[in-house]
Amino acid sequence: MNATLKDGEPSGLISPYGGGSLVNLLVSDERVAEMKAQSKDLPSLTLDDRSLCDLELLATGGFSPLTSFMGRADYERVIAEMRLADGTLWPLPITLPVALDSGIREGKPLALRDVYGNLLAFLHVEELFPVDKKAEALGAYGTQDAKHPAVAALMRQPDYLAAGPLEVLRLPPHYDFVELRHTPAQVRALFAQLGWSKVVAFQTRNPLHRAHEELTKRAAAQIGGGLLIHPVVGVTKPGDVDHFTRVRCYRALVDDYYEPGSVVLSLLPLAMRMAGPREALLHAIIRRNHGCTHFIVGRDHAGPGKDSQGRPFYDPYAAQDLMRAHEAELGVGMVDFKQMVYLPAEKRYVAIDDVPAGAEIADISGTQVRNDYLAKGIPLPEWFSRPEVAAILSEANPPKHRQGLTLWFTGLSGSGKSTIAQALAERLAEFGRNASLLDGDEIRTHLSKGLGFSKEDRDTNIQRVGYVAGLVSQHGGTVICSVISPYRETREYARKLSPGRFVEIHCATPLEVCEQRDVKGLYAKARAGQIKGFTGIDDPYEVPENPEVRLDTSTTSIADCVQIIIDKLIEMGFIQPHGHA
Repeated sequence: MNATLKDGEPSGLISPYGGGSLVNLLVSDERVAEMKAQSKDLPSLTLDDRSLCDLELLATGGFSPLTSFMGRADYERVIAEMRLADGTLWPLPITLPVALDSGIREGKPLALRDVYGNLLAFLHVEELFPVDKKAEALGAYGTQDAKHPAVAALMRQPDYLAAGPLEVLRLPPHYDFVELRHTPAQVRALFAQLGWSKVVAFQTRNPLHRAHEELTKRAAAQIGGGLLIHPVVGVTKPGDVDHFTRVRCYRALVDDYYEPGSVVLSLLPLAMRMAGPREALLHAIIRRNHGCTHFIVGRDHAGPGKDSQGRPFYDPYAAQDLMRAHEAELGVGMVDFKQMVYLPAEKRYVAIDDVPAGAEIADISGTQVRNDYLAKGIPLPEWFSRPEVAAILSEANPPKHRQGLTLWFTGLSGSGKSTIAQALAERLAEFGRNASLLDGDEIRTHLSKGLGFSKEDRDTNIQRVGYVAGLVSQHGGTVICSVISPYRETREYARKLSPGRFVEIHCATPLEVCEQRDVKGLYAKARAGQIKGFTGIDDPYEVPENPEVRLDTSTTSIADCVQIIIDKLIEMGFIQPHGHA
């Protein structure tokens, strides 16, 4: 599939990545009407956020040469060799997970919809094959550690993949920043209008501070061309700053601190896998399809952080090494930058390798920005961040005691969860936090009515509670959840839905004490075999390994338990001691 670049595009590079226009998008009103009529009698799949992003990039040519979700041959070779079946370099699987019990069959079209039921596309299913989760985890992401976001998502997804030709009626709709959302063809047209023959792209999922500003300006000067600031506004790493806030920051910087005509700001609806070196190649391919000739690869590009043993998933410069090895085949030149640091004495930024011997340096990590500045209401210094960016971040990230919060009580039936939760709600109001209670019994009456007590139903119940709690805390509310939640995996899922705002409270009251308190006689019925799958008797309770708070109500009074939680919340900054503003 290798081909010389088209006329009018930068010369000197060879690439198989064409970045066509809307390769699958149907514009015929008659065909759209026909497809909508057909869809009523066909199985449907509601796409999750990742698949929505993938669909959009497949449809617009962002994933060229891919025009649909991968079949088995492409999938297996990509995992093993970073190659499509025809030999084209491709680093990561782009697949559509499905469950066989949903009526999906080979030879039968599948209607693809968004969460609102809008029909977006048809997949003409030609292949249904099992996903090899172990092989994909090890091959694509280099680990089976569930702390890796892509591995965690992989383990939760259905066990089969569907593939076949794709027909797209409409792109997933967006109503935010519409003037900044461009297809690859539209971005290439912008470059042509500006007369750019060389373009360097900057990938980001974080706010831009002055070090990034300096880095991008130097990169454009180094290649003698234009700059594409191309932030990801699809799925990023859990806990990242939301894209609405980030785009406001990008726009403020571009409008006020870059030379007019030197930069294009455009949004990328990509679902990141946080796959480090392999993801760097994917990012380069996507930018090649948008018309870029060069791509900035920095330290720990697309890295997911540390694994469950506290070690980085990838070497900090592994992405640069892999990109360097493949840049000729990709048709994208790499601009590699080391970490930029500030020299207070000279009031300038330099690459960390260029710091003069003995010079004092200043730097603030992303963790410090969140925890030492924004969470405490301390303004970011002007040497670090432009005032406009600092103001937007401060507005969007109030101090911790004004942020939302999920308090998650877990423990055996009769361990004291509900009693402490109710007492805690009253005590929190004393500190100005009014909390909503989500109690296990009430949840099953309303939110999860109809669910049983199989593992699948229990997981669904906890996922629903976690989803609601995440929405409440995301928008500044305080929610107390009192649910047995016996399985670690689903508790961790709930934690990820309230990133940075989740406090797990384990009521570690011994089983024999819980049985003595059992006013409903449920434990006795379980012991007699009248109730099956009862947690603690014939179904396991997986004890939390590292909860923020662990309590035993058999030895600690309710009032003291509440005080322990209050003290922890003060320590974490979620409430302020009396006498503080």
